[in-house]
Amino acid sequence: MKTIFFLIISLITTVSFSQENDDFAKRLKAIHNQTIVFYNVDGVEFSSQTFSNSFSEKGLKKLYRKYEINDSAIKAKDETLKENNVCVTKSENVAENTDQISSYYFIENANKTITVIWFGYFGKVNKEFERKYVNRILNDEIPKEVFEPMKIESIDFAGRKLELGNSCYWTNVNTVQCPYYGEMNWSVHKTYESAKKAIDNQFAVTKNKKGGKVISEEEVAVLFEGTETKAKKVIYDFTGVKSLLAGMSGGKTLTIYYVAAEVRGNYVSCCMSFWNNDTITENGLAPLLEKVMQLKK
Repeated sequence: MKTIFFLIISLITTVSFSQENDDFAKRLKAIHNQTIVFYNVDGVEFSSQTFSNSFSEKGLKKLYRKYEINDSAIKAKDETLKENNVCVTKSENVAENTDQISSYYFIENANKTITVIWFGYFGKVNKEFERKYVNRILNDEIPKEVFEPMKIESIDFAGRKLELGNSCYWTNVNTVQCPYYGEMNWSVHKTYESAKKAIDNQFAVTKNKKGGKVISEEEVAVLFEGTETKAKKVIYDFTGVKSLLAGMSGGKTLTIYYVAAEVRGNYVSCCMSFWNNDTITENGLAPLLEKVMQLKK
């Protein structure tokens, strides 16, 4: 049973941006999916892709259409970048007090074609963070060890190796689905405040999604990666609602846990879920979730 987890659980989370150099490679993860590279660090998702279009008005217009950037969007050059470029930033209110930011950098690369780097997160626009990673990508400063193989047998979960076998698959960087066994997405952060804000935003977006409704929410005691903490438990109901997500899963309710906790010297925001018709153990969780969390009695 394949589900589209990111239709209900927003994968773009918020971040408390650091203003200093740090050991970002310990928090950064990436996957290379054909021509696109996806990244996640400190709760921000971003991607890079190179096209054969020339860096010209005609070449740029084709890519603007691809990324649904209309003629009225403000297009400006970022003068702090040494490469020729055009930047576009869009902001959309997706929940109460929650804005989703999408930033696009159309950059002329060394081959005179266009590399597009996209950032997605919640909160306020932070150009310092964006420029830092634009330069790291263009200067080939992303360490090879942060890349996960597309075929899953085991994954690096915030510094710990999890054996999953070959039935699970990525739907995005740091987002794993295991049919009938649960789904989860996570980010590694430098601060607890950043991790907590990330799951708060994920919940706010979930609550405002159309196609279902939250029928219960409560805080429960859990042990997450060895840390005693609280998780927000939410049950999302699709009964009587036509929904692509529910239709593909065959389920009626989705149980979701949101956790932010210190893990091995960093902080993790994690959103885990399973359907009512998934495999559920005697401890009340789907098997994937039990690999990282236990419910406290």
